[in-house]
Amino acid sequence: MADVPPASDSRSSRVFLVVVDETEEMRVALRFAALRARSTGGKVAMLYVVEPSEFQHWMSVGDLMREEARTEAEQVLQRLAAEVSDLAGSLPVLHVREGDRRDELLALLDEEPNISILVLGASTGKRGPGPLVSALTSKFLGRLHIPVTIVPDSMTVEEIDAVT
Repeated sequence: MADVPPASDSRSSRVFLVVVDETEEMRVALRFAALRARSTGGKVAMLYVVEPSEFQHWMSVGDLMREEARTEAEQVLQRLAAEVSDLAGSLPVLHVREGDRRDELLALLDEEPNISILVLGASTGKRGPGPLVSALTSKFLGRLHIPVTIVPDSMTVEEIDAVT
């Protein structure tokens, strides 16, 4: 009979990636990922993508806007990192990129082989699940090489805690 490594060895390499934005559905995805990381001995990674500024008329103004957006992204990530650390028991890995959210996410997944699960929040309201969930579960599904967990924003804290 072949030796099987202990479950904790194979699970400790799990990295749960959450794409950070200002939506409520992101909050449920982040809680889910943090608690799953804690229960499996994994880690959380967070990606914040700064969308490019449409203001290109004056280069210095565009540079200033880009710098302010990056500073804001870093502040949001630092605040959320403290929450994730409390829930997961370890500090998350932080990624800040500039560009199209979907393209930057796919590029990061190609560049970081240790990311093992993508956790996305989905809106259950009239506006639909959101553009990233819609794109990744249809046209761009073939570009993914890891599982995707979609957490509906209708889940309560108690429900998330129960399934993680």
